[in-house]
Amino acid sequence: MTDSFDQPLARENTCSVKFDARRAVFGREDVIPVWVADMDFAAPEAVTRALSERAAHPVYGYTLFPDSLFQSIMDWFRERHGWEIRREWILMAPGVVPSLHAACMAYAAPGEAVIVQPPVYPPFFSSVRLSGRVVIENPLVCDDETGQYRMDLEHLEACAARPDARLLMLCSPHNPVGRIWTEQELKAVLDIARRHELTVISDEIHCDLTFADKPRHRILASLAGPDDALITAVAPSKSFNMPGLGLSALVIPDREQRSAIKAVFESMHLPQCNPFSIAGFEAGYRYGAPWLDDLMAYLQKNRDFVVETVNARLPGIQTQAPEATYLMWLDCRRLGLNDAALKRFFVEDAGVGMNPGISFGEQGSGFMRLNIGCPKAVLVDVLQRIEAALPGNRQATDQP
Repeated sequence: MTDSFDQPLARENTCSVKFDARRAVFGREDVIPVWVADMDFAAPEAVTRALSERAAHPVYGYTLFPDSLFQSIMDWFRERHGWEIRREWILMAPGVVPSLHAACMAYAAPGEAVIVQPPVYPPFFSSVRLSGRVVIENPLVCDDETGQYRMDLEHLEACAARPDARLLMLCSPHNPVGRIWTEQELKAVLDIARRHELTVISDEIHCDLTFADKPRHRILASLAGPDDALITAVAPSKSFNMPGLGLSALVIPDREQRSAIKAVFESMHLPQCNPFSIAGFEAGYRYGAPWLDDLMAYLQKNRDFVVETVNARLPGIQTQAPEATYLMWLDCRRLGLNDAALKRFFVEDAGVGMNPGISFGEQGSGFMRLNIGCPKAVLVDVLQRIEAALPGNRQATDQP
């Protein structure tokens, strides 16, 4: 399988956001795109086969969610994560980001508040603000010596104690900092939520993308009690590289909470069930495990190569190995550039397209997010371009 991950796969002219939106996002088409969170690898063969088989039937009408789909979810999380899910807890949804918006609308009234933990995936902010709710920031704390992030649980308690706080959005594993929260941290979150009658939506879309040499990921719901107000958002889209299919699941044990978010989706006539999304979703969970294991072994080599190269060869930039995800958080603060100048450096001088850290909140200022879900040769090119563009190296290159 390593050979297949090494093979370049042309994605230009496929309406790919990552590749075909480069001019719109970066102002030029020749940057190497290592930004938006999908990978440059073919999905598992079982997924492609399931889509082809469904396409072979030439009627693509309104479609039901089959019982086998729900069973695939229950089997995957029992076998992969030791989490027992009941069929009636599962609510299919049109994606994790729409689910964040729906959660704000279902569990907080207009003008009430939602807690987020920046630096964090930008839709955590936009889902709150666009739904007319108020953001409460509970920033993560970064150890500048190690680069490791932790939750500020004392501050989280104070945020939860606010009379307008209704919902906490947890990112687990965390995007972009790559943390796998410990069981102790997760239990503390549940304790705080109980004390302050706070609903928690746990975005666990990256739960399968964990590295063998790092701690085991724990699904928050596997630690919860029967009375905890908890929604878990999951999907095979990141695990098997099919985010464009746009289907996810919410696991909600409490009937009233399930009904509340279901009513939001129904008010917008969502989701309309896509037959291809169903086929890909189920095939990933049923047959994708061997591919995923090979993927994570390949990504771990990419991760270690980037850590070693960045810390040894790119003065002014530092990083550490994430515990999960195929996203790496580059600390560029020692370059001494503001965020606009930092983006210009990578785009104009290095020809590399990454996500600016500032888009993940003020706490991301001075950082960049690098997507390592690509052949290693691409990362070699990316890091060589950055090294050549660094001020000292560029001056040396410019000498006659």
